Amino acid sequence: MKALLLTSFGGSEAFELRDLPKPVPGAGQVLVQVHATSINPLDYQVRRGDYADLVPLPAITGHDVSGIVEAVGSGVTAFSPGDEVWYTPQIFDGPGSYSEYHLASESIVGKKPPSLSHLEAASLSLVGGTAWEALVVRAALRVGESILVHGGAGGVGHVAIQLAKAMGARVFTTVRGANADFVRGLGADVVIDYETEDYVSAIMRETDGRGVDVVFDTIGGDTLSRSPDALAQLGRVVTIVDISQPQNVVQAWGKNASYHFVFTRQHRGKLDELSALVARGQLRPHIGAVYSLADIPLAHRKLESPGHGLRGKIAIAVRPSADPASNGA
Repeated sequence: MKALLLTSFGGSEAFELRDLPKPVPGAGQVLVQVHATSINPLDYQVRRGDYADLVPLPAITGHDVSGIVEAVGSGVTAFSPGDEVWYTPQIFDGPGSYSEYHLASESIVGKKPPSLSHLEAASLSLVGGTAWEALVVRAALRVGESILVHGGAGGVGHVAIQLAKAMGARVFTTVRGANADFVRGLGADVVIDYETEDYVSAIMRETDGRGVDVVFDTIGGDTLSRSPDALAQLGRVVTIVDISQPQNVVQAWGKNASYHFVFTRQHRGKLDELSALVARGQLRPHIGAVYSLADIPLAHRKLESPGHGLRGKIAIAVRPSADPASNGA
């Protein structure tokens, strides 16, 4: 099988396309013919060595799969060869998705939503699971509450907007002005152009000084220290960003705020919940560009580049059948 192997930590030139033996499913495992994957910030963080202690080299990385079950191991009851599936590989616990085949534990695999293509499903598994973990499990967002989604045009952000609306929340989001219509189309109620307006001032104006119930951070920076200024009493801050610089959150004390740090966990339940939202027309990923397996290094460079201008996700057509018109934009 063809696989993109990370041979050293560093730039995107550290990847090598190689031929490797096709894996064989063991007990409780499914062998999946990977049709599509996608690129996330986590992928380039792993590549550059942010988690070097957890990733023995050489390694197959990648954190999204959509494909077709080719074989199952003993004890597998939920899937059969030919089933279309999607999932997020168990991060830091075996090979990732940058290959033509992938082995996965039956417990983390879900039936692919029929209305999504493989490219779309692979663009939703990790970001959808992350948004679900952040908004449903950790923030416990409720009907009628308000939420600020930082970076609403990004991979996780554009899914979080849709999820929050499906949960009955009023959604504020920060984007650059060029993406305002895009996020409004996803359901955002109040769009804040972060290049021209301070988000704290905008939120306090729009909420008559009350603030929002939840801040969802996908961008980092000084979000942890500034969020209390935009929070309502008993507000919650949820972040998915690694933040190495200490921040002063003393202002959170006066708001009785809680902070949640999310690193998404894999299980079928979240995928099934997301599939239900897809089936009801309340959730759909947006694909900003498509690359091939061999061009994943280019996709990494695109996502890492400042001001890349992409909306949603970069999808990877591992097999030509996944997207005959792969554009490498």
